[in-house]
Amino acid sequence: MSAQEPLLSVVRGEPTDAELAALAAVITAMASREAPEPPPRPRSLWADRASLLRRPHHPGPGAWRASAHRF
Repeated sequence: MSAQEPLLSVVRGEPTDAELAALAAVITAMASREAPEPPPRPRSLWADRASLLRRPHHPGPGAWRASAHRF
Protein backbone atom coordinates (compact mmCIF):
# COMPACT_ATOMS: atom_id res chain seq x y z
CA MET A 1 0.00 0.00 0.00
CA SER A 2 1.53 3.34 -1.03
CA ALA A 3 1.33 6.43 1.12
CA GLN A 4 -0.17 9.57 -0.42
CA GLU A 5 1.96 12.67 -0.69
CA PRO A 6 0.68 15.65 1.32
CA LEU A 7 -1.03 18.39 -0.66
CA LEU A 8 0.71 21.11 1.36
CA SER A 9 4.03 21.08 3.11
CA VAL A 10 5.53 23.69 5.41
CA VAL A 11 9.02 24.61 4.26
CA ARG A 12 9.86 27.24 6.85
CA GLY A 13 8.39 28.41 10.13
CA GLU A 14 5.79 26.86 12.39
CA PRO A 15 2.27 27.91 11.36
CA THR A 16 -0.56 27.49 13.82
CA ASP A 17 -3.51 25.25 13.16
CA ALA A 18 -5.64 28.34 12.42
CA GLU A 19 -3.12 29.60 9.84
CA LEU A 20 -3.01 26.22 8.10
CA ALA A 21 -6.82 26.06 8.10
CA ALA A 22 -7.01 29.56 6.58
CA LEU A 23 -4.48 28.61 3.90
CA ALA A 24 -6.36 25.41 3.09
CA ALA A 25 -9.65 27.34 2.87
CA VAL A 26 -8.17 29.87 0.44
CA ILE A 27 -6.62 27.19 -1.78
CA THR A 28 -9.86 25.18 -1.77
CA ALA A 29 -11.90 28.27 -2.68
CA MET A 30 -9.54 29.13 -5.53
CA ALA A 31 -9.60 25.57 -6.86
CA SER A 32 -13.40 25.37 -6.79
CA ARG A 33 -13.93 28.64 -8.67
CA GLU A 34 -15.60 28.26 -12.02
CA ALA A 35 -13.71 29.40 -15.06
CA PRO A 36 -14.99 32.72 -16.40
CA GLU A 37 -17.25 32.48 -19.42
CA PRO A 38 -15.59 33.51 -22.65
CA PRO A 39 -16.93 36.75 -24.11
CA PRO A 40 -19.66 36.28 -26.72
CA ARG A 41 -18.42 36.17 -30.27
CA PRO A 42 -19.30 39.23 -32.32
CA ARG A 43 -22.14 38.57 -34.71
CA SER A 44 -21.25 38.45 -38.38
CA LEU A 45 -22.57 41.39 -40.36
CA TRP A 46 -24.06 38.88 -42.77
CA ALA A 47 -26.13 37.32 -39.98
CA ASP A 48 -27.01 40.57 -38.20
CA ARG A 49 -30.77 41.07 -38.52
CA ALA A 50 -30.52 44.72 -37.43
CA SER A 51 -29.54 45.64 -40.97
CA LEU A 52 -33.08 44.71 -42.05
CA LEU A 53 -34.57 47.46 -39.91
CA ARG A 54 -35.29 50.63 -41.80
CA ARG A 55 -33.65 53.72 -40.43
CA PRO A 56 -35.47 57.06 -40.50
CA HIS A 57 -34.73 59.23 -43.50
CA HIS A 58 -33.16 62.60 -42.72
CA PRO A 59 -32.28 64.84 -45.64
CA GLY A 60 -28.77 66.26 -45.57
CA PRO A 61 -27.73 69.90 -45.66
CA GLY A 62 -28.68 71.61 -48.93
CA ALA A 63 -31.15 68.86 -49.85
CA TRP A 64 -33.89 71.42 -50.54
CA ARG A 65 -31.77 72.87 -53.39
CA ALA A 66 -31.21 69.47 -54.97
CA SER A 67 -34.91 68.63 -54.76
CA ALA A 68 -35.77 71.50 -57.14
CA HIS A 69 -33.18 70.45 -59.75
CA ARG A 70 -34.78 69.10 -62.92
CA PHE A 71 -32.98 66.61 -65.10
